[in-house]
Amino acid sequence: MTTLLPIRQSGEVSTVLRGAANETRALVIPGAYDAFSAKLVESAGFGAVYVGSYATAAAAYGMPDVGSLTLDQLVDHARKVVSAVSVPVIADAEGGFFEPGNIWRTVREFEQAGVAAIHIEDHAGGKHTHLPQRLIPLEQMLARLRAALDARSSADFIIMARTDAMWALQDENEAIRRIRAFAEIGIEYIFANGATPETLRRIRRMVPAKYVTIGHPSVTDRSQWDGAADIVLDYGFCLQAVAKSLGAALATYRSSSDTSRTDAYIEPADVFEARLGYGAFTERANRYI
Repeated sequence: MTTLLPIRQSGEVSTVLRGAANETRALVIPGAYDAFSAKLVESAGFGAVYVGSYATAAAAYGMPDVGSLTLDQLVDHARKVVSAVSVPVIADAEGGFFEPGNIWRTVREFEQAGVAAIHIEDHAGGKHTHLPQRLIPLEQMLARLRAALDARSSADFIIMARTDAMWALQDENEAIRRIRAFAEIGIEYIFANGATPETLRRIRRMVPAKYVTIGHPSVTDRSQWDGAADIVLDYGFCLQAVAKSLGAALATYRSSSDTSRTDAYIEPADVFEARLGYGAFTERANRYI
């Protein structure tokens, strides 16, 4: 029976996330794009859910992920995801949205939304485009991170520091310089974007920490991340999976009036509704009749 989910504090779920990422195997998380896809991720047995700006921009606004979303838009979307699941949620806080003096607001909003962790990046814009790629100066990034750490109402709330030096600039040396600086100011989880498993193993020998990354095109077996990454975020998985399958279903629907041709794409209504708690609602309502 589906039950109502309890209201949770970020510290509670952060503790769960730390435990899930404290294993010899990497915690691989398919990125959700909304509350319902997050429920599917959880029901498939994954120990956490990720929601990033890439999926939020596409699913909620039909837009590219080019830095056009506001803090409030990302927080509102993340809050809906948190309310739909009982596993920890990691959310994307872009570059923090503010300079250090105001970054408390970013931290407060995500904490109050109930997420377990956020990541703050050093990318200066132009992601997922062929525009010139830039990073913000390291000292500016460190100031934002210090402010974010100080702004937490609970030390259980996880601030992840993300560097795009390898992904955007293909500069491993600059990535290591930044990673070392992140660790020196007390960052527990470092997001080394664009790293391969081999690169990540080498880096973590130089700078011990917990490491987060995204799936890499060279990795065809996700077990390759074991012993290299603690958390792997497959940020576009759910979004791209539904785009392909729904696109194929709609093309079939439009090309034929034969309903049997689209049956394979359609989840039966009773199975679908069970995911959303229709049965639990009926049970609650019957108590008062």
